[in-house]
Amino acid sequence: MRLKDFERQFETLLLDEPAEHILRVLVNRPHAANSLSTKMGEEIIDVFLALAVSPAVYRCVILTAAGDRVFCAGADLKERDGMSDEAFQRQHYLFERMMRQIWECPVPVIAALNGHTMAGGLELALNCDFAYAVETAKFGFPEVKRGIMPGGAGTQHLPRRIGEARAKELILTGEPFSAAQALEWGVINRICAAGRLMEEVLETAGRICANAPLSTVQAKKSITHGLQMDVRTGMFFEIEAYYRLIPTRDRQEGINAFVEKRDPVFTGR
Repeated sequence: MRLKDFERQFETLLLDEPAEHILRVLVNRPHAANSLSTKMGEEIIDVFLALAVSPAVYRCVILTAAGDRVFCAGADLKERDGMSDEAFQRQHYLFERMMRQIWECPVPVIAALNGHTMAGGLELALNCDFAYAVETAKFGFPEVKRGIMPGGAGTQHLPRRIGEARAKELILTGEPFSAAQALEWGVINRICAAGRLMEEVLETAGRICANAPLSTVQAKKSITHGLQMDVRTGMFFEIEAYYRLIPTRDRQEGINAFVEKRDPVFTGR
């Protein structure tokens, strides 16, 4: 799967390749605070399902959004206004699948948070592997103020990132928190000046892409799934992931490049 393989134009997303081996997925509903619509859910699933089916095409994915104020404000409440309970449940199931598709992506996914990241937008970020954000970004789960609760794995990912007690405080009060707090607590990895966010994300993505792609995929898998296991079981899972790399050409290339004192050229084989 490459960009040219998508036969239709997306309505809510923009896709491009800002550098070799990197796919950038840009949420493109700035008129609606980049809020999650049914169509956006369908399109994000399409993109990340294609990545799961063809993980060797790209070595890193960047998830970001249009504009310079809001990454994503959560679900589009105007679209939900007047929805029947049945239609609401159908849409939410779509959003659940969308979040899981991002979380299960075999390729490393970096969130570039260009502005406020709230509710389902924060869940989008938490389902990525890690995130960089601009210093003006605000974060939060205000769902309890709207008669619902986080439902895109927010109650699962946030406690694992920042601890149970702090996650309960934030989710149960619905109060926002700053980029500085998000960095201190481990929600994001780095704060960037607004004009340098994408530059810094691309630098990190480039460093990932320079490594053996099979190694990064296996390492990500080992971390993600190992965290769902007890330590001893996780250790055995790690070894299974490790042994799959021994017969690869890239492992031999890594050794050869080290011995020959040159940069390795990895091919994903």
